[in-house]
Amino acid sequence: MKTEDKIRAQLAENPIILYMKGVPEAPECGFSAKAVAAIKSTGVDFAYVNILAAPFIREMLPSISDWPTFPQLFVKGELVGGCDIIVDMAESGELKPLLTGAAS
Repeated sequence: MKTEDKIRAQLAENPIILYMKGVPEAPECGFSAKAVAAIKSTGVDFAYVNILAAPFIREMLPSISDWPTFPQLFVKGELVGGCDIIVDMAESGELKPLLTGAAS
């Protein structure tokens, strides 16, 4: 399976997926840590991909998403954004209903 096909399959199979550095229990950059904390604050389960362990995904995803940095949060296959957007949405109260709706 080509890397692009693998990414598209991950987006199709997971209603909420975070492409991040590290894993939720041990993020490997401050931006990923903030994003995970914001998502966890909603209480909604999410899938993740550790891009440090998946270098081909790390290289390919920015060309698919048109977003150059990580983390990247996708909900129902659509890019929500990176760390700042995720944190802002959590603080404004927009993130929880978005994730809750996607998870149901």
